[in-house]
Amino acid sequence: MNRIRVTIAGRVDRFFGEPVMNGDNFTTYPTPWPARHADEMLNPGFDYSRFHLGYWQKIDRALLYARDRDVIISLILDMDDNKVHPAAGSEDEYRYIRYAISRFGAYSNITWDVGNEMDRNRPGDWTHKTGTLIKAWDPYKHLASIHTFSEAYQDRTSEWFDFCSFQDWNRSQHAYILRERAAQEKLGRIIPQANEEYGYEDHYPMWAPQPDGESADTLRRCAWDIYMAGGYQTAGESAKRGTNVWPDTGGGWMNGRGDDTQTMFVGYSHIVDFFTSFEWWRTNPHDELARGGAYCLAKPGEIYAVYLPNRSAKTQERQRATIHLGPGTYEAHWFSATTGAIIPLPPAKGPDWTSPQAPDWSDWALLLLKQD
Repeated sequence: MNRIRVTIAGRVDRFFGEPVMNGDNFTTYPTPWPARHADEMLNPGFDYSRFHLGYWQKIDRALLYARDRDVIISLILDMDDNKVHPAAGSEDEYRYIRYAISRFGAYSNITWDVGNEMDRNRPGDWTHKTGTLIKAWDPYKHLASIHTFSEAYQDRTSEWFDFCSFQDWNRSQHAYILRERAAQEKLGRIIPQANEEYGYEDHYPMWAPQPDGESADTLRRCAWDIYMAGGYQTAGESAKRGTNVWPDTGGGWMNGRGDDTQTMFVGYSHIVDFFTSFEWWRTNPHDELARGGAYCLAKPGEIYAVYLPNRSAKTQERQRATIHLGPGTYEAHWFSATTGAIIPLPPAKGPDWTSPQAPDWSDWALLLLKQD
């Protein structure tokens, strides 16, 4: 885990069926400003002309703690529409944003998120104007984006806008990210495409894909789909253990706490192992180079990373892939997407190389690197 999304302002009193409650040690009622009634959801009585320094000092400590562990924090300036925030485009709003930038801008481990789902409560031109001001006010020019439902709020061609941050829960993430990359490329400005909300481990709201669309294994496979399309992702872990209710040992995606009942990120750690074993940043999606239902990232003639999702029934034949290679000989091995195990293979030669059958019926990856 190297990135966490954290809101500075914005309140919620909906927990989506999770065992979470407000309490002295954890609350979903942030207080960036002094409040007459801080424990009231919709009537805190904020004084937007001043700041609650104790609250901002907590964020200071969180940023320092994360920086020491090489973790980036995406600072979300506001979220949703609970009617408790400064008016759009007001001096109160600009004072708040300027203060956040002045206070946190010198931290090396932050990015700016103009807002979470702000397409629900801000006019269409607000994103462009606010994002442009953030880049002008930030002397360090941290990466910036906005997280929305609507793609219309993705300010794709503007200089302040450094990457797309989507929310999309479909279970065809590979095709989805490929489409977003193609849409961005047509605009003549290449920036990263990230789905920063596509599900949470064992979290089953009514809009989530059913019946197992939120299992740790399903979301792990979604992450592979995203990365193999040349995209990025953030996901949330299980929240089936309580916060401020017994047993008070969890919280998951609601507050970043958890225990050993959470298993999703174990599978994600294998993705890290696989991608850091080659120069992934030199590759691009090249599914046309692979057959057999496989996805392919490649720097043709040098690197071929292939993923076999294998969503078929176990009664069918185990998967194999045929890859169109450049000239030469390639070191090759299987990589288990479920366990991280590596199984060496004999050297591969082109132009078309067909792998052996996958070792079992789960999903596997292949890595082929050109021999010197």
